[in-house]
Amino acid sequence: MQTSTVFLTLLALCAVSFFVARHRSRLVGMAGGGLTTLNSLPKHYGYMAALWAGLPALALFVAWLVLESTVLQRLVVVTLPAEIQAMPPSEQGLYYNQLVAYALGNVDASQVSEAQVQGARYYSELATASKQLKMLLVSAVAVLGGLLAVLRIRPDFRARNHVETIFTSILFICSFIAVLTTLGIVLSVLFEAIRFFQVIDISDFLFGLQWSPQMAIRADQVGASGSFGFVPLLAGTLLISFVAMVIAVPVGLMSAIYLSEYASRRFRAVTKPVLEILAGVPTVVYGFFAALTVAPFLRNLGESIGLSVASESALAAGLVMGIMIIPFVMSLSDDIISAVPDTMREASLGMGATMSETIRKVLLPAALPGIVGGILLAVSRAIGETMIVVMAAGLSAKLTINPLEAVTTITVQIVTLLVGDQEFDSPKTLAAFALGLVLFFVTLMLNIVALYVVRKYREQYE
Repeated sequence: MQTSTVFLTLLALCAVSFFVARHRSRLVGMAGGGLTTLNSLPKHYGYMAALWAGLPALALFVAWLVLESTVLQRLVVVTLPAEIQAMPPSEQGLYYNQLVAYALGNVDASQVSEAQVQGARYYSELATASKQLKMLLVSAVAVLGGLLAVLRIRPDFRARNHVETIFTSILFICSFIAVLTTLGIVLSVLFEAIRFFQVIDISDFLFGLQWSPQMAIRADQVGASGSFGFVPLLAGTLLISFVAMVIAVPVGLMSAIYLSEYASRRFRAVTKPVLEILAGVPTVVYGFFAALTVAPFLRNLGESIGLSVASESALAAGLVMGIMIIPFVMSLSDDIISAVPDTMREASLGMGATMSETIRKVLLPAALPGIVGGILLAVSRAIGETMIVVMAAGLSAKLTINPLEAVTTITVQIVTLLVGDQEFDSPKTLAAFALGLVLFFVTLMLNIVALYVVRKYREQYE
């Protein structure tokens, strides 16, 4: 049985459990004097039966999918010759994968040994039996769960409370998984960064002015100094982000003000979705636009007025990044300005203030916490951007504040350090985790500041 077939069968059994339980609850209610004698609505009894049928069976189904390949491999390996079982795990895994590929028809018989052919036959038998048993057990658990739920239907049974408790538990588990995932990401980066700082002094990393992560393999090797100064990368990141925000914040904020206060409903209904389409454009497309259009234009413009503009510059990357972030700033600011109570607008206009005065002295101060929070979130987005910088700003780690020169950012260097076949024992590769850890704390601080601003000033206008 295919996985999709088992899943669709499970959904069908849940639906059957729902309708059977709902029908039985109506019969029980009518037998007791009417539906009003039931503690909960008939649909709540149906939801309860569907959950009882679906959740245990789904848990079994997921556990089966997780453990199936491991169990099959162990059962097949024990039937192979002793010399195969004595192989190292990596070689044994390759041998088993070739066996499975032959069983699935992806490898010709001339490429496998006789032992692998016999193992493939046994694997096919086990896989077929596993699929049939999986279908049988999942269906049996679903039917049993639904039947038990149907048998528990009584007028005094609080089905609605039971269903709400189950959904509350599901939501808690989902949120707990999200927290664990975040914690796992932080710890994985932290442990690798600690390994890096055991080799490279943390003060040299945080305050060093040279970035050249090429470690020497031999003592006489030239051009592999292994400098891991973080400052040039931070300067490049902040420079490009600053240029981007200079473009995105004024344009996005002014667009939001016009759409929320001046534009007609028809114009707003058409223009806002069109502008938000920019947020859905892949960043690699912006990168092509920056590298092929904006960068040559800026270089030619600079030459015409006597300025030396690099073919890959922070200005080109920042301009295009700002264009990319405009919909983000505009959408957040528009929603925040529109959320200001109409009574404040009407009171200001009723006292003789013009629309521009109302916007400057009433609406913007009222919406300021949300706008500031949105801008800081946009800064976090700019700091984490990679593709545009790779294609438009280059890979040169320079300590400069001149936007006409080529610079690089933290995210670009992380990608560069992890590209290709890397060994995770060298400082060059481990430096990527140190950069990721610092970048994580930078964006975390920005988000904390944004939340602090929103929470501190929100009550003044509610």
